[in-house]
Amino acid sequence: MAQTLLITGASSGIGAATARAAVAAGWNVALVARSTAKLEALAEDLGDAAIVLPGDVADFAAMEAAVAKAVAQFGALHAAFANAGQGITRPGTENGDPQEWRQVVDANVMGVLHTAKAALPELRKTRGHLLLTGSAAGRRHIKGSIYGATKWFVHGYGGNMSEEMREWGGRCTVISPGMVDTPFFDEAKPDKLQPEDVAAAVMFALSQDPRAEVREVHLMPVN
Repeated sequence: MAQTLLITGASSGIGAATARAAVAAGWNVALVARSTAKLEALAEDLGDAAIVLPGDVADFAAMEAAVAKAVAQFGALHAAFANAGQGITRPGTENGDPQEWRQVVDANVMGVLHTAKAALPELRKTRGHLLLTGSAAGRRHIKGSIYGATKWFVHGYGGNMSEEMREWGGRCTVISPGMVDTPFFDEAKPDKLQPEDVAAAVMFALSQDPRAEVREVHLMPVN
């Protein structure tokens, strides 16, 4: 039976590329994002191996429902990729927008927690794998970066989850890319990492022998 991977932020960029790579490797994918139209277009390309699960990671009930539907469709959940995230348009603290901070924390921090909490009961059953999208911005200090601080949370939480999940044979990996050419940026970045590069890192972590936990994959553009 094919294994199943749930992906948040699956409608474009890293999430969509990971869905394509996973299906190519024989996985089923449960696609979670707010954009129903984009998810449906992706699922049409992927065929019966994909299920569309519109929802917002900031809503815990929506994530619980998504996990339940994925398991009902495919029988079990073997991995969950907490990939959804949001950037900041007004950087810094003095010039920042507290309302925007709330949205970013809801997506980048609470969204990761909601995805993990919803998925863990099913991952425990399969000794499964939790993956989180971190960032180079979560590994170094960038002046005034609140976005970067949310990614510091992801990196710390990922290590903590590795210690928790190992007690029952589970694994946790932080995928930590530098700049990636995705819709996250207003302007294209064709000389930077491509979403497919990050998807390959996800598949590398998932493909390791169950005795080996890759706790972080950090990749940077050569340029």
